[in-house]
Amino acid sequence: MISFLISLVVLIAGYIIYGAFVERVFGSDKNRQTPAYSLRDDVDYLPMSTWRVFLIQFLNIAGLGPIFGAIMGIMFGPAAFLWIVLGTIFAGAVHDYLSGMISLRQGGVSLPEMVGRELGPVIKNVMRVFSILLMLLVGAVFVVNPAILLAGMTPEAMNQTVWIAIIFGYYILATLLPIDKLIGNLYPVFGAALLFMAIGLVGYMIFSGVTIPDGFTDGLYNRSANADATPIFPMMFVSIACGAISGFHATQSPMMARCLKNEKNGRPIFYGAMVAEGIVALIWAAAAIAFTGGYDGLDEFMKANNSLPAPLVNRVAVEWLGPIGGLLAMLGVIAAPISTGDTALRSARLIAADFLKFRQDTIFRRLAISIPLFAATFGILLIDFNVLWRYFGWCNQALAVFTLWAVTVYLTRHGKPYIITLAPAMFMTAVCTSYLLISPSMGIGLSYNASVALGVIVALALCMLFFVKKKSITQRIDEENI
Repeated sequence: MISFLISLVVLIAGYIIYGAFVERVFGSDKNRQTPAYSLRDDVDYLPMSTWRVFLIQFLNIAGLGPIFGAIMGIMFGPAAFLWIVLGTIFAGAVHDYLSGMISLRQGGVSLPEMVGRELGPVIKNVMRVFSILLMLLVGAVFVVNPAILLAGMTPEAMNQTVWIAIIFGYYILATLLPIDKLIGNLYPVFGAALLFMAIGLVGYMIFSGVTIPDGFTDGLYNRSANADATPIFPMMFVSIACGAISGFHATQSPMMARCLKNEKNGRPIFYGAMVAEGIVALIWAAAAIAFTGGYDGLDEFMKANNSLPAPLVNRVAVEWLGPIGGLLAMLGVIAAPISTGDTALRSARLIAADFLKFRQDTIFRRLAISIPLFAATFGILLIDFNVLWRYFGWCNQALAVFTLWAVTVYLTRHGKPYIITLAPAMFMTAVCTSYLLISPSMGIGLSYNASVALGVIVALALCMLFFVKKKSITQRIDEENI
């Protein structure tokens, strides 16, 4: 319990201390007009209250990641706790805050446009394709999962196909309607429910004297049953994405950058939402091993339930929080993935509209962009779910790598301490490269030592290239005149 409480305190302190430092590095300006006012169209650009934007951002980036990812990822052992805490403070929250604030400064542009401005037109085009494909992949993945769960809870007539159609219909509405309609009204409710469930679990674990067998005294080794096939580096850093660092978040931040009333709201919304997600991940990681009695108990529970975290989420919520907990568990397991899928498709529309320079002020213009995206998503739904999920994790973290390098260049151009993003950029480059090389499911399957060595070499090579180009970066004419 002591390790768990210390971790919570460190996360909160990280927001207060390191978050304030990162904000100073960026230089937020409370007097600067935001795109919510300067580009207001009452569809994607419009000012919204800070608490509402925070809850939307939190649910946008959270979904099931900090719950399911933490439950499955905690089998890597105590190292998972360290990654959640340190990854959130020094990588994930920095990534989310700076990508969101740079988008804000550049008129709320989508991620590929922001990255392309820093890394060049070739990377911009790669990011355009990569980002849209990832958004469609996310949209498809988070249609299937909740549809399966809902089909198991409803009469036979409401089968999986029916629920897929219903959820997909909702996605279409959420993609097309102004952001303050469906998303602006539903997300705060579901976001608050997710936070309330997490707070309730903390209260139960503290005041009911629950033992959390975190295993720190036994060492940081991998507790997975097949530890040799899943080494902590790089596997853990891809498996635990939401709750540490996730490239998907940077695709969502521009949506909220278009709704901020003041630049000073950026830290609680972007950095703060990521810290909140880290706290949720930490809570569920601790709850999983506490409820099952430790790593061995968790492993047995997962094997008995086909490695699905949903049954554990339901049992923990119901047995520890009662009927209200069961309701919150249902909201979390079903509403959370839906809330990720709909904003993924909305992001895909915004990304496509940005690079086509096609205004989205009328429903017909939004349909012109969205119909091909909906058709592509439907096509992806026909692919086997396990194949989709296999590639999602790596693609997600690869997106974070592009974003971190772009933010590093941005900070360099503006004469700011770029080390705060250069370090995580190098680390995540090594992670993603090593994972791609070592993972048999990705089709390469090199030896562990060769994969890690090549991953480190690629990270060092990119670092050397950065320093070679650093002088020309600092001499570039600043397009924003800041």
